[in-house]
Amino acid sequence: MDNRSTMDPRCMEKPPFAIDIILKLDVFGIILYSVLTFMATVSMLVFLEECVYIYKKVPNNKKSVIIWVNGAAPVIGTMSCLGMWIPRATMFTDMTSACYFAVVVFKFLILMVEEVGGDEAFLKRAGRYKLKISTGPCCCCCLCLPHVAITRRSLFLLKLGSFQFAILKIVMTILSIVLWTNGTFDLSDLTITGSAIWIGPFVGILTIIALWPVAIIFMHLRVTLRTLKIIPKYAMYQLVLVLSQLQTAIINILALNGTIACAPPFSAPARGYMMSQQLLILEMFIITLVTRLLYRRQYDPLPEEQREVNENTKMVSVTGSA
Repeated sequence: MDNRSTMDPRCMEKPPFAIDIILKLDVFGIILYSVLTFMATVSMLVFLEECVYIYKKVPNNKKSVIIWVNGAAPVIGTMSCLGMWIPRATMFTDMTSACYFAVVVFKFLILMVEEVGGDEAFLKRAGRYKLKISTGPCCCCCLCLPHVAITRRSLFLLKLGSFQFAILKIVMTILSIVLWTNGTFDLSDLTITGSAIWIGPFVGILTIIALWPVAIIFMHLRVTLRTLKIIPKYAMYQLVLVLSQLQTAIINILALNGTIACAPPFSAPARGYMMSQQLLILEMFIITLVTRLLYRRQYDPLPEEQREVNENTKMVSVTGSA
C-alpha cells in the first residue's frame, strides 16, 4: 500500500493516446519510431512484391497457402507498428496477429502436403510408411505411442487438428472483444473470476493441439522436401510462433509483476506491451527478408521417388508392423 501511495499517479492510468506520444517524443524517440515504422513499411512492401511474384510464377494449387505463410511476419510487424503508435489498440492488434497466425499454422501443414503434390500424391508416396506421432509439442516424451498408418482418415484428422485452431481462435477472439466491451475481459485481471484467466489457457491448449499435426507431417516429410528448403522454412515458422506468442507473453507477465518499471505516461503493463511491439517489428522485418529468400524459387514438381534408394531415407519410415 505504501508503494502505491508514493507511485506516480500516471502509472495507474490507461495507455496514452497516439497524439500524446507524438507530442512527447524526443530526438531519440523520433528516430526510433521512424526507423521501426520504416521497417514495418518495408516488410509489407516486400510481402506485396512477393505476392506478385507468387501470383505469376507459382502453380495455382500453391498460391494461396504460400501467400498466407509468407504474410505471417509482415502482418505481425504491421500490427505491432499500429500498436506502437496507438497503445490503446494493442489488445486488438495482438488479437489480429494471433488470428492470422492461427490460420498460418493450418496453411503451413497444407503447404507441406501441396509441395509433395497434394493429397493424392502424398498418400501415393507415403502409403507404405507410418506416421510417428511421438513428437512435440504434445507427445515428444511418449515414445511408446504406436505408429499410425497413413490413410485418408489419418490425413483428415491431422488437418482437422490444425484447422480447429484457425476457427476456434477467431471465435475466442470475438468472444474476448464482446466481453471486453462489457467490462468483463481484462488481460491484467488474473483472478479466478476473471474471464482472461480461463480464455488464455484454453487458447494455449488449442495452440498445442494445432502444432502437433504440423510437427508430425514435418518429421515425416523433412527429408523428402529437403531440396525445397523445408527445414529452414519450418524454422522460420517456429521462430514467428515463439517470438509472437511466447516472447510477448513473457514480457507481459514481467510487466504485470512489476519487473518492468512504469515510465510515465506508460504504466508498467503499457510499457511492457510497447517493448514487445518494438521488438516484434525488428524481428519480423528480419524474418520477412529471410522468408523471401526461402520462397522465391522455381516451383517445379518433385522428382519421382526412387524406392530402392530412398526407401529408408526419403521419409520417416517404419520397418515392421505397428
